[in-house]
Amino acid sequence: MTTAGAILWPLSVIYGAGARLRAWTYRAGIFQQKRLRGVVVSVGNITVGGTGKTPMVAWVARRFVDNGRRVGVLARGYRPLQGVGAVHGAAAGWNGEIALLHARLGRRVHFGVGANRFEKGKELEERGVNGFVLDDGFQHQQLARDVNIVMIDATNPFGGGHLLPSGRLREPISALRRANIIVIHRAEKAPAVEAVIRRYSAAPIFFSQTKLLGVEPFGDAEITVAPARRRKFFAFCGIGNPSSFLADLKRWDISVLGHRIFRDHHRYSPNDIASLSREAVAAGADALLCTEKDTYDLPSTAAMPVPIFFCKIALQFNDEEGLWRTIQELAEKNKGGGA
Repeated sequence: MTTAGAILWPLSVIYGAGARLRAWTYRAGIFQQKRLRGVVVSVGNITVGGTGKTPMVAWVARRFVDNGRRVGVLARGYRPLQGVGAVHGAAAGWNGEIALLHARLGRRVHFGVGANRFEKGKELEERGVNGFVLDDGFQHQQLARDVNIVMIDATNPFGGGHLLPSGRLREPISALRRANIIVIHRAEKAPAVEAVIRRYSAAPIFFSQTKLLGVEPFGDAEITVAPARRRKFFAFCGIGNPSSFLADLKRWDISVLGHRIFRDHHRYSPNDIASLSREAVAAGADALLCTEKDTYDLPSTAAMPVPIFFCKIALQFNDEEGLWRTIQELAEKNKGGGA
């Protein structure tokens, strides 16, 4: 543990006690979960940041739609958009991840965004929605779910083993007992991670990797000078697990001459863009590169001295049909109706 972590450790002890107490109150029936009529699949994690949660939510929602359900995504939402998401009218008051889901899923699904996800779900049920994907739902125990999916990043699976704020764990690892399905992301196999999981959970384990769909221009960026993949980039991001983005860029053989990391959910200012552009030029890069989520936090009116591109991604699975079949079976078992 670092010096900073040691200083914060007492706060982690208090945080952990609160997390355990909260989980116990639901197990003991002191607090009752509220249940929607439709099937609810939760996608969440036990650590902060970068576990593939957002593309997994999109994948589950698409599979629901393909199976004939009217689908709703239930999400907390955190703060207003200021960038391209707001300009395109994605949803005032939605954060980058939810705006990204809206852009990916479009009119195929409905969105219920707010602190009371049960009430948002009831509103969507009145519009005919009968299948729900609960975004970032593992710690949101007020709403009952029929399938509990937990995403774990193989590159940093348990946040150093310490709870917030000294580590990255949102709950003790023992919380995995609540999981119905565990997806280990950024790996094709991970025996050491599986061994830890099996101490707490017998849930089926699947594997996923980040698949690059393309490097696309943001705004008015032109791609006529050179194909996007052949450019020299200066990378930046404001996500929960920035090292995973940099590792993916290397795996995809994208030329990166430097990078800069911002805090998660960073709202980029015009000054940030100007500073990044100067750093890019100094490093010999001819373009900036970020995640798709970051584009929803870029300022809509800032001048772009250097063109900006983003990586459009999706998930690929070791056993996609097996995963979907397991979700359907669990939903049928726990709801009493097919998924």
